[in-house]
Amino acid sequence: MSFPERIFVVGDIHGCLDKLQDLMKRIDPVPGRDQLVFLGDYIDRGENSRGVVDYLLQVREKYPETIFLVGNHEKMFLDFLGGVEQALFIHNGGGSTIRSYMGSMEEPKIIMHRGLDAMALDHMVPPGHRAFLGSLLPYYQTADYIMVHAGLKNGVPVEQQTVDDLVWIREEFIYSEQSFSRRVIFGHTPFVRPLVLPNKIGIDTGAVYGNTLTCLILPDLEFVSV
Repeated sequence: MSFPERIFVVGDIHGCLDKLQDLMKRIDPVPGRDQLVFLGDYIDRGENSRGVVDYLLQVREKYPETIFLVGNHEKMFLDFLGGVEQALFIHNGGGSTIRSYMGSMEEPKIIMHRGLDAMALDHMVPPGHRAFLGSLLPYYQTADYIMVHAGLKNGVPVEQQTVDDLVWIREEFIYSEQSFSRRVIFGHTPFVRPLVLPNKIGIDTGAVYGNTLTCLILPDLEFVSV
């Protein structure tokens, strides 16, 4: 028996722990037989970013071969903790992540004004969470697919893509009819239902906006949403 028999690719979670737990119960992958791939954006905007990261660490213990990709929101959070582009992180839904780690319901602008800098927040982020965020991969390839958070830049081999393009690109990739040598599975750009095109499949279905959290099961191209 070759590994994996099936690959379960999960879209953007954004702090929606309940939907993630429900989805995992629905798909029920088999350790040692199936593989999980998460496309990034585990945090921000939703209510329980810290809980999502805790849960994903448990997933990694049960399924050691799981692939976790980096999203633009994880990149912004790491930059924020390093004192870089802090306003960008807050502007893009980072306040909910700050509240999640602080256990505070105050607005992040008020928290920052009262003197909580990135260094203070850094001490509130458990070392295991920091290690997890620092271990996230920019992309993952199989014989038939390239999996990435946001997409790929036209005409650039995947190994030469910049991290910024991999986690931020949008319209240039979405509307491209170019073949990228393998079909691309991506998140980042929310759709009401999965986007299925000959060269790409988008599975961010806007869980944090009241829509569903979606998993794509390969090789059967089956979608499961909760």
